Amino acid sequence: MDATEVLISVHKYDGSPHRRHCMGRLGEDEHGVWLGAPVGTVCSTGTEGATYTTREARVMLIPRDAWWTGLFQAAPARLDAYCDVTTPPRWLHPGEVTMIDLDLDVCRTRDGGTVFVDDEDEFADHQVRYSYPSDVIARATTTAEQLRAALTGDVEPFGSCRRSWLARMSAY
Repeated sequence: MDATEVLISVHKYDGSPHRRHCMGRLGEDEHGVWLGAPVGTVCSTGTEGATYTTREARVMLIPRDAWWTGLFQAAPARLDAYCDVTTPPRWLHPGEVTMIDLDLDVCRTRDGGTVFVDDEDEFADHQVRYSYPSDVIARATTTAEQLRAALTGDVEPFGSCRRSWLARMSAY
């Protein structure tokens, strides 16, 4: 794997695998590193051997020093934006980035742009199961609220910026 292909390796707080897939490096801007994947990209889940194949082109933003990642999907995906609240992504080298999923997701639907926080029940359960420290709980909760406000207000990179990166994937 070279630096044009990036392995995204996401774990749960106990270190168990959650998601793993590759995306191509599209470029960088003031928001972070943008990665892209065409229709038909295979992603593995934390379940032994389980995979799914994407039905839409997508781009992912790996921001610098933030507690989230952003996934932006083309049609036919129901969700326009899917932001995972995570520990700050850590680049192991130019071809691999890793982070810990903290359960909370902030999503925006394609039809009408409804914004919602998802998996709050899982976040509550995992606070106990994985013994999240209080500072991690506070940071995850604050981050989810900031993402909700930014997605609702189309604040960049959740406005037109993501569309230009997603348009690059239409060529694939």
